[in-house]
Amino acid sequence: MDAIFQIGLRHYLVVAAILFGLGLATVATRRNAVAILMGIELILNAANINFVAFSHYVHGGIAGQAFAIFIIVLAAAEAAIALAIVLAIFRNFRTIDAVETATLRE
Repeated sequence: MDAIFQIGLRHYLVVAAILFGLGLATVATRRNAVAILMGIELILNAANINFVAFSHYVHGGIAGQAFAIFIIVLAAAEAAIALAIVLAIFRNFRTIDAVETATLRE
């Protein structure tokens, strides 16, 4: 009976794949810049789950956890910089619609 409830590598990979898919769908379908940033965060969290799961089940060391901590720090820096950019865009255009900011290229 205990073998039924054991969580293995496959379960973590399924959860990471679902998170990655939701993040990718969010980035691809949303026009709001904040929603796009949330999708990127989901993708980075899926990568974190993969790193930690592979580190635990395959390698046995702490390299996956070190990469996950690095990605968390990177995601925090990305969120701070991206939100500053979104605020600057909102001040200039009075919208955070990603399509509307295409006029920056002109």
